Amino acid sequence: MSSLINGVASDQLTVSDRAIHYGDGLFETIAIRDGRLEFWSRHLQRLQWGCERLGLLMPDSALLLSEARNLITSDDGVLKIIISRGTGGRGYRPPTQQESQPTRILVSYPWPDHTAANSQQGIVVRYCTTLATLNPALAGIKHLNRLEQVLARAEWSDPAIAEGVMSDMVGQVIEGTMSNLFFIRDGTLHSPDLSNSGVAGIIREVIFELADLLNIPVQCQYYSRDDLERADEVFVTNSIIGLWPVRQLGQQCYEVGRVTQQLLNALHGKRQQKGEYEIV
Repeated sequence: MSSLINGVASDQLTVSDRAIHYGDGLFETIAIRDGRLEFWSRHLQRLQWGCERLGLLMPDSALLLSEARNLITSDDGVLKIIISRGTGGRGYRPPTQQESQPTRILVSYPWPDHTAANSQQGIVVRYCTTLATLNPALAGIKHLNRLEQVLARAEWSDPAIAEGVMSDMVGQVIEGTMSNLFFIRDGTLHSPDLSNSGVAGIIREVIFELADLLNIPVQCQYYSRDDLERADEVFVTNSIIGLWPVRQLGQQCYEVGRVTQQLLNALHGKRQQKGEYEIV
């Protein structure tokens, strides 16, 4: 692992930074494959959207790319970008943009040890008891307040279980602890509405676009566990894993079906398009 803080090689963050005190910031997790930053522009667009939502000053995109290139030393890995509101005095009132400048933190990690079989054979998933909070003000963005996901992921240690599905306070399924959730029933692709909770993932956006190109109907609304259990196919996505079919969720088993395979193949093709990456 290596890191830059405001462009300087360091792993030391000042104790007055609001990321530490309040989780006051945002992050993006970007795949590095074959020396390429995948879906770079999409990640920057979401980062910009999150900064606008939180009233943060968005760092210059060219500066972020330059720092990423200076940091990354291998062809495959993971880049995490964290934007904190920066330093500030005690108390919740955020400093103005004139009073404090954002802190840029870039961290590169080795590529995770995910088995390649997950994409073809599917994974085992459980239901989590930790609930996802309903909060429209924060829904969709990748803010630094991830304790719900931390608690949910702490619910199991069985390495055979790759992911957990989280529901909200009224029993609607929302997402995985680290992923977006999809299911197929009668040829239609379904994904939970994220207006009140959850993260609007980059790959989720790409999957919707691919479904449109493949003439696969899409619906986003509120779903229960019963809806998942009546599904024909289920899969999860994020920027690092791509798409993992689900072969078992709780006690329910699923096939890696035709629609899932179509989208998996289309996503692989999308990743090869030059417009979707920046060369490191």
